[in-house]
Amino acid sequence: MIDLHSPADLELLRESIDLECKLAAGREGQGALPEDFWPTYSALANTNGGVVLLGVREKKGQFFLEGIANPAKVRKELFDNLNNRQKVSTNLLSDADVREVELEGRTLLLVEIPRANRKQRPVHLTPNPFGHTYRRLNEGDRHVADEDVKRMLAEQVEDSRDDRILKGYHLDDLCSETLRAYRQVFANRDPAHPWNALDDHEFLRQIGGWRRDRETDTAGLTLAGLLMFGWMSTIQEALPIYMLDYQERPEARTELRWVDRVTLDGKWSGNLYDFYRKVYLKLTADLKVPFKLEKGERQDETPVHVALREALANVLVHADYSDRASVLVVKRPDMFGFRNPGLMRVPPEVAIRGGEHDCRNRTLHKMFRFVGVGEQAGSGIPKIYAGWKDQHWRPPALFERSEPYNQTLLELRMVDLWPEDVLQALRLQFGPVFEQLSHDERLTLAAAASERTISHGRIMEMTGLHSVEASRLLQALVRGGYLESHNPGRGAVYCLPGAGLPTPEDVFGGSADYLPVSSEHLPDSSGHLGGSSGHLPDSSEHLPVSSEHSQASSEHLALSSEHSMAERDEYGRRLSSHLDAPILDSLACLPHGYKAQMEALANAARSGRLSQSAMRSVILALCEGQYVTGPSLASLLQRSPDALRQQHLKPLVVSGQLRLAFPTTPTHQMQAYRTTESE
Repeated sequence: MIDLHSPADLELLRESIDLECKLAAGREGQGALPEDFWPTYSALANTNGGVVLLGVREKKGQFFLEGIANPAKVRKELFDNLNNRQKVSTNLLSDADVREVELEGRTLLLVEIPRANRKQRPVHLTPNPFGHTYRRLNEGDRHVADEDVKRMLAEQVEDSRDDRILKGYHLDDLCSETLRAYRQVFANRDPAHPWNALDDHEFLRQIGGWRRDRETDTAGLTLAGLLMFGWMSTIQEALPIYMLDYQERPEARTELRWVDRVTLDGKWSGNLYDFYRKVYLKLTADLKVPFKLEKGERQDETPVHVALREALANVLVHADYSDRASVLVVKRPDMFGFRNPGLMRVPPEVAIRGGEHDCRNRTLHKMFRFVGVGEQAGSGIPKIYAGWKDQHWRPPALFERSEPYNQTLLELRMVDLWPEDVLQALRLQFGPVFEQLSHDERLTLAAAASERTISHGRIMEMTGLHSVEASRLLQALVRGGYLESHNPGRGAVYCLPGAGLPTPEDVFGGSADYLPVSSEHLPDSSGHLGGSSGHLPDSSEHLPVSSEHSQASSEHLALSSEHSMAERDEYGRRLSSHLDAPILDSLACLPHGYKAQMEALANAARSGRLSQSAMRSVILALCEGQYVTGPSLASLLQRSPDALRQQHLKPLVVSGQLRLAFPTTPTHQMQAYRTTESE
């Protein structure tokens, strides 16, 4: 339960959760529920929940307490409408969720809106969900596209998405070698099992790959059977955007290149079981296995092996294969990353805690468990966290994104929780008082030292603190002089005092005469796994600049005289010790081949009108593995710099899909952007 004791607590709420303030004065000043409450109710319910505070005016980030003269009237109006199905589809609130709060002699109503569960979504206004369903994005309420509403409705009624019978598919659509390999593992685990004597058809029926619907008297191959054992071409007939991708990257940073890859290239079957077998071996190839005896037998698996097996199985059995993102697994020297299409069916914090299970593809989950892959219901994610904790590594990060499409991401970093060199540096910086800080405070400072900047969300992941408690911890460290805060609000980032976050002057030269731009950005703080670079059809408006000459001129004016003399890589990108990736700051410095590659990525935006999601996918593709300055992006995309900033770059930064090169000067003309690290 959220407590408010003073106006200062409003700042804690704004930083830690989705908070919406509404005046609720009414025409006669006695109080009335504002009409714009309802899109916010739908949006918060369909996203991660949040708080609506009635009786507060918010203007340019400042809170003004107005109060409600007759809160009982507003409460009654609220519950009358919540129980009116012509107004809203579902009532998620109880009396305990709507409370009167006294601040400075004024009465407010605090409405805590929970996240709706799968059976309740979509929460929509009017009886018609299409055009009346909202989602929270960038602190605003946005309409949910009809395609996503249909997906919510399907999730609502289908407990398992993979047990439907496929018309026109037969056993000869399966890869017999994959099925043979699966059956061999099954038999090795239990040689006396009676299913070992069955033919392939009956064996598939037992494990859920083939079934009969007694209600309709139809029988056939299930979607799970096709996904697990089918050929790529037949799977893509049923699921046209089905895609699997494993990439091994050589450095501990986002890269444009890979050194090993498994994808749907026609060189292997393309089904889930073969993908699992290939990728698990690659993920664990470099792990050191210490000698360990258990009950007199050597154990060749470590908790890290178990965690990686669970993570790989998890990404495959929870994926929504009808959604637009691909399944992506990334291996780097410092981390493993996993992405699956579709949002989680239970909130991430519940999945981490364990015990509550709602698998999207239950038959696939069962099939994997039959060959020793995947834990019992609700225990897979805790196993992953336990494996990482056993190594004293930084806790995993599990989170969701809904832009530019639905995806769930898991990041496993192999970074010590308490790196000794970091602890020594912190003791030197703060002296004996450092050891007197609480465990969570020291962990926060260690994370800030290791990761350069940290955010409120990252502290919650690492410490398990409630959102408001995490805000209090951060503010106490700022007041005590242990951290510096930049860009207050939900986009705040924190760093150690004197950490020297990079500035444009550090990278481009201290004498450059740049003009600040007018728009504002809320920075991202930690490198997470990001969205894919798929291009989608397009219909939105854009504002092109007047001519190619003006684009080139505006970019040229933004560059200092020493610009072309900077150290550059083979792609013509500026290199700086202040940044963790190269920066594309001048198209004129790019060799012809790389410039053509960037223009090809931008071609969809240059050649026509794009939808919002398609344009953002193009931007994420351009910024993958490198920082790209605002002027360079505007030139590549042939867009007005200001329109590009306001309509696309700022929302992508706020949602964490782009990170800023210069988080302390978010509005600088030479601000540069990089896609966060799932790609």
